[in-house]
Order: sequence, then structure tokens, then C-alpha cells
Amino acid sequence: MTSPAVPPEGAGPDGGEGTRDNARADGQRLKLLAVTACPTGIAHTYMAAERLTQAARALGHEIRVETQGAVGAENVLTARDIEEADGIVVAADKDVDLGRFDGKRVLVTGVTEGIDHPERLIERVRDAPVHRAGRPGGRRRGGAVVYRALMTGVSHMIPFVVVGGLLIAVSLALGGSPGPSGLVLPEESVWKHLHDIGAIGFALMLPVLSGYLAYAVADRSALVPGMVGGWIADHGALYDSRSGAGFIGAIVTGFLAGWLVLGIRRIRVPGFVRPIMPIIVIPVAATSALGLFFVYVLGRPVSWIFEHLTDWLGGLAGASVAVLGVLVGLMITFDMGGPVNKTAFLFAAGLIPRNPEVMGMCAVAIPVPPLGQGLATLLRRGLFRAQEREAGLAALFMGLFGLTEGAIPFAAARPTRVIPANMLGGGVAGAIAGLGTVTDGVPHGGPVVAALGVVGGVPMFLIAVSVGTVVTGLTTVTLMSLGREAPRAPAVARGRDRPSTAVSTEPAPPAGPAAVLSGRLSERTVRPWLAARDKEGAIRELAELLAAGGGVTDVDVLVSDVLRREERGTTGFGEGVAIPHARSAAVTAPVVAFARSEAGVAWGSPDDAAARLLFLIAVPRGAAADEHLRILAALARRLMDPGFRRRLTGAVGVGAILGVLAEIG
Repeated sequence: MTSPAVPPEGAGPDGGEGTRDNARADGQRLKLLAVTACPTGIAHTYMAAERLTQAARALGHEIRVETQGAVGAENVLTARDIEEADGIVVAADKDVDLGRFDGKRVLVTGVTEGIDHPERLIERVRDAPVHRAGRPGGRRRGGAVVYRALMTGVSHMIPFVVVGGLLIAVSLALGGSPGPSGLVLPEESVWKHLHDIGAIGFALMLPVLSGYLAYAVADRSALVPGMVGGWIADHGALYDSRSGAGFIGAIVTGFLAGWLVLGIRRIRVPGFVRPIMPIIVIPVAATSALGLFFVYVLGRPVSWIFEHLTDWLGGLAGASVAVLGVLVGLMITFDMGGPVNKTAFLFAAGLIPRNPEVMGMCAVAIPVPPLGQGLATLLRRGLFRAQEREAGLAALFMGLFGLTEGAIPFAAARPTRVIPANMLGGGVAGAIAGLGTVTDGVPHGGPVVAALGVVGGVPMFLIAVSVGTVVTGLTTVTLMSLGREAPRAPAVARGRDRPSTAVSTEPAPPAGPAAVLSGRLSERTVRPWLAARDKEGAIRELAELLAAGGGVTDVDVLVSDVLRREERGTTGFGEGVAIPHARSAAVTAPVVAFARSEAGVAWGSPDDAAARLLFLIAVPRGAAADEHLRILAALARRLMDPGFRRRLTGAVGVGAILGVLAEIG
């Protein structure tokens, strides 16, 4: 699948004369290139590609767009394309190799900018800085740089959190027993070995976060100093601290490593040294400088914070239990393994013999961040990326076993929103535990300690954890929703109860062919108007269409498979469009159904718009892994055109609908 062909010199957007009338005021026709990519590689990748293509044509320029989606790179830019290009737009929320664009003007931005403001990007690319190999290209807003780097680090860290956390949780659940230092596993048992393997995953978590964050800032040369810096940040013994700097320290070392590498690259060196700069000189120099700087400079404040917080907490031991509970809860949930968290935890653990209530306050706060973030991914799935939704399920499991680290990916990705939510829930939980006289006899937290019988006041313990979890979950989705664009009305039938041909002034297309999308969608799998008013009903009605068309053997099985896919994240794409899809054993060949809803169906779309244009894609379970993704990409590209959506909404009868759908190709 490639981008739509670029019209020849002098041709209009539809191949006719007139492009030059739409060209820039200075009369210059540009030859542009673009690369689009999003973390999941499905919808936004192709939406941005289509928007950029439309905008370039409207402005009278040529453009070729490479998409780096879930099915791999398509329409790959050639060396000749790059050589002849006047400018290159990289609209991506993940790393894109810019080395091939050496010497060209490169504008780097996020994928949503490519969707929302393509004309602005095309105007700005003429003034973009010239990219030089080994230096980041384009001019990106500071916030966008931070976001892209954090997303890169977090996406690489999540598998380590999930694997390490689940292995530790399973080993503790099946083989753990209370001991003086927490939950204890029998030496040389399979559960101890499983726990140790999980601990390795956790040990690598922060170095990976720091390393790939640095990589996103300054490419491969920053990977080693970033990873080593993350390890140093996590191991306080290297700078005489009883606690490491935690995930906040890892984020700091990641950015420092990236910026340090960028600074070293600006140093002029003799020609004979240049070949070894990226593989020897830069990594060694940056790793050494960053490591020593952290040990001798940054490490001292971490140690100071730990020591003084410990003294401060000791002075509060006789304070009101509610106040102490709030403070302990806030500290436990602030940095999840950093100096503030460790101070509260070790302080409480030391008081277990004479005042186990303080450990009870810790025990209820410990699971709140992972449980709260997991709950948030269930409450508003559309706010989270697919990988985060999967991490949310793992976080729920880890929270049950007192593994606060399950929330770190969420806090690292959105610290200004997630950390306050975690702290609010933790403070509430700690206060309830203090007022309820909850005690804990082992230095561990989470519902698992209540199940093992070492908690006093179990009902209040469970109430504290539950209330704290709900507070964190609700606060998280509220803070994440702030600043989002107000929901836009669907692009079809605005202000009307029922779409009609009056929506568009464009002439209705003639009756189309009997089938489109290479025969996967035909007149037998098109319904002008759905009767269903809810998501499940709409999916069932579309599945019945496919069964009537001969491509589905069991409607119930297909509906179940599609709903299971919906549980992983909404397939509502916004602008009144939803494209549910699934691989199913009940499907004999790739098929597509289409229908419209006059009232709209709530689909959980990112813009909260009801779905009025609905496609169902179904492919056999044994089909190629990317079969449905290719169909989905083709639909997503075309549906980004408001004119196409208007024509599709206003088409009267199955034949006219197929005529519009034939434009997809």
C-alpha cells in the first residue's frame, strides 16, 4: 500500500489543471517528503499521512509520505527522493532514523501535529534547520522533545516492569510466608528462583528507562551512558545513600546523558578521530562524566534528603495518627522506590516492634498507585495507549501483592498528572488506616499481607486500600482529561437527527461496483442504516451482515472475538468513525461490513463523538498477522478526508454507498 500518487507538474488535486493557482504566493512548487509513525502504528500513522498529503496538494506542492506502521514501513523513501527533496516533515511519536536525511531541511514534530495542523507543518518546513548526521533534526518544541523521549523510555521499560512484577507477585503468592523482613521464600525453592528472575527484570527497569530516554534525545551514542546512569541512580550504595534516586533519578540521568552526548558532538575534532567518535570516544566520555557527576554531585542531595527526612519523621512519631497517616501515605506514593518512599518505608519498618500502626499506614498506601493506575485504564481506556492499557492490567495484579513499581510507567510518562493522583490516594488511604488503627507486623504492603494474617484491623485495611485506589483512579482520569480539546461534533450530520443529502453540496456519486476493497466488501455486507443503538448491538448487526454475505460461520463467536478486542482499547477513531476488527475462527475469508447510524453509537472515541460510520473487519484466525491491519490502514487513510465522509453520509442507497467506498481502492 502506497500513498496516493502525486499529480504531475501543473496538474490540479484531481489531476486537472489549476495546481499552480493554489501554489504559494511566491510561485515556488516544493517537492516534500514526510515520515509518519505513532507508538501503536495503526490509526494515527495513516491519518497523519493522509492529512499531510491533502494539505500539500491543496497548497500546490508535491509530497511523498513514508508510513512506519504496525505492518512495517511502506512507501519507503528512496535515496533519489531524499536527494531531490526541498524539505522533510517527520511527524512521529516514536524514534525515526534521521541519518539518511543528512544535509536536508528536516522538521520534527509529533504525529498529532501532522493530523491537526498539516498546513502549518508544510509552511514551516521551508525554514527548518538543516539536519546533520549525528545531531537531532528539525526544530521541536521543548515539551514535544520531553514527551517523545519519555514515551520512548517508558515503552521500552514497560515489558521489564510487567515481566519482573508478575514473576515476583506469582512467587510471593504461591511460595511466600510472613517473616521478620517481609514475605520470605524458602531458599533453593523454585519460588525463590522465580522471584530472583523477576528481580532481575526490576533491576533492569530503570536503566532501560534512562537508556532509551537518552537514545531518543541523542541516538545510539547516548544509549550506554543513559543505561549506566540509570543503574547508578537506582543504586544508592554507590554514593553512600541507603536509597537510590528511583525513577525520577533515572529520568534525570536519561536527559543528562542525551544532552551530554549532544554537547560532545559539537566539539571539533581532527578528521582521523571522527570515525571512532560515535563508537568509542562519545560513549566512554559521556558515561564517565555522567557517572562521576552523579556519584560526587547529584548523589549527595539524594543522601541528604534521605537522612533529613528520616530525622523529620522521627520527630513526628507522636503526632496525630491522621496527620502521620497522611504524611506517610504521601511519601510512599511520591517517588515509588526513591529516597522519599524509602525514608517512609524504612522508618515504618523500624517501628514494627513497638508501633506497628505506622507500618499499617505504609501497607495501605503501597498498593494504591498500581491499583489506582490500573483502575484508571479501565475507567477511560481511550486516554491510554494500547501498551499502557496492557500495563494497567499487570499493575492491578502487582498492586494486590504490594509492588508499587507497577505504577512507575504511568508516573514516568505523565509525572505532573500521575504523581499528584497517586499522592492524593495514598494520603487518603494512610489517614483512614491511622484513624482505623490498622497494624502490619511485616515490612510489606498490599492486600497480600492481609490475606496472610499479619494485619490487624483487616476491614479498615481493605476500606483504606479501596478508597485510596478509587481516589487515585478518578483523579488520574480527571487530570488527564484537563487540557484535552473539547469534543468535536461528528464530521457527519452536524446538528441533525438524521443525515441526509443536504449535508453536502457535492453531487452524489453514481451507483458503484458490486464490491470494493478487493471484493472484501460487497452490496450484501452494506446496510444504509443500523437499527442498533449500543456498541454490542451494532457489532452483532454488522456480524450478521457478514454472515449473510457468506464470510462468517458463527455470528456469536465472531461477536465474542470482536468484543474481546474492544476490551483492549476502543476502535473508535473520532470524527464519527468506528472500525471494530478481529481475527476469528468463525471467519472463512477476510470480509468487511459497513453501516451508518442515524443517532450515533457511543464508542469511547478519543474525541467522545458518537460513531455514525461503522466498519467491521473480520479475518480468519490463520490469516497473515497483518491482514486486518492493511485493511484498517486503507480505511483510516481515506476516512480522514471530510469530503469523503460527507459523501459517504449523504449517499442514498446501497449502490451509491458502494460508489463512494470504491474510492478507498
